[in-house]
Amino acid sequence: MKIQERTGAGNNRSAAPAQPAVGERLPAPPRERKPALAALAVLLILVGALGATVLVLRAGDRIEVVRVTAPIAAGESPAEGKNIDHVMVAGDSGINYVKWEQRGVLAKLKAKSAIPAGAVVVGEMFARKTGLPAGKASVGLSLKEGQYPSDLKAGDTVAAYPVVSGTSTGKGSTGSGSSSSGTPLVADAKVFTIADKSDATVSTGNQNITLLVPQEEAAALASAASEGKVVVARVSDDNN
Repeated sequence: MKIQERTGAGNNRSAAPAQPAVGERLPAPPRERKPALAALAVLLILVGALGATVLVLRAGDRIEVVRVTAPIAAGESPAEGKNIDHVMVAGDSGINYVKWEQRGVLAKLKAKSAIPAGAVVVGEMFARKTGLPAGKASVGLSLKEGQYPSDLKAGDTVAAYPVVSGTSTGKGSTGSGSSSSGTPLVADAKVFTIADKSDATVSTGNQNITLLVPQEEAAALASAASEGKVVVARVSDDNN
């Protein structure tokens, strides 16, 4: 009897369901793999790395070109140390940059139009000869000190007055025994070119300039200029 009771008790214990131990996790369901997303991620990484490499390579492809440091008037030639220096830019075969090693050629060329300071020079800005604007004539003047503003420069708008002989020393006087008339020979002219005083061996105060004037006013100005009887005054430019 005792043997049977022990056997029965053992059977009851084996029939009860086994319980998971405390702290054990239930098995997780298998994850679904997505190879297409993984391939896309790898492709994006490769594209980003390639783009960064191209940018680095292009940044290193730089050339030394000519830049304008002071305004260059139409018809004026640039010169190293005067109105140009060098700057590094990204190379571009579609832009006709003037490289720094080619700067010597510029001294033989003339600006087609006014070029502002800070502009990077391209070949299309210059030519060996510059044509005059329609209806304009160029007149050269050799002026003495006192017959022109001391800070006159190419591109300025000026008026040219005749010098009248006399003893006037009042307003408009250009010196002992002469004065300027109130009626201008040319009321609106542009300084086309102006000689650099530093080119002269001995500074005398004289200045050679070329003015762009209307054709109908060129004869009177040229006649007065031939006698040295012209005074130039800067006037305001309504276009500025």
